[in-house]
Amino acid sequence: MRNALAALALLAVLAALITGSIRYGLGRLPGDIVVQRENFSFYFPLATAILVSIALSLAFWLFGR
Repeated sequence: MRNALAALALLAVLAALITGSIRYGLGRLPGDIVVQRENFSFYFPLATAILVSIALSLAFWLFGR
């Protein structure tokens, strides 16, 4: 029960950090793909997804120990 609560708290903190940091450039890293045309806009946050994946993997690895 304690581990589940700690994991839930960590997820909430990470979600808040990710949501808040998009305003400050996390969603606009150099590896993110952006295509803008007249009537079309495509955004694929590749570098952001990799960075978040590494952070979550590290967090789950630390909690798994």
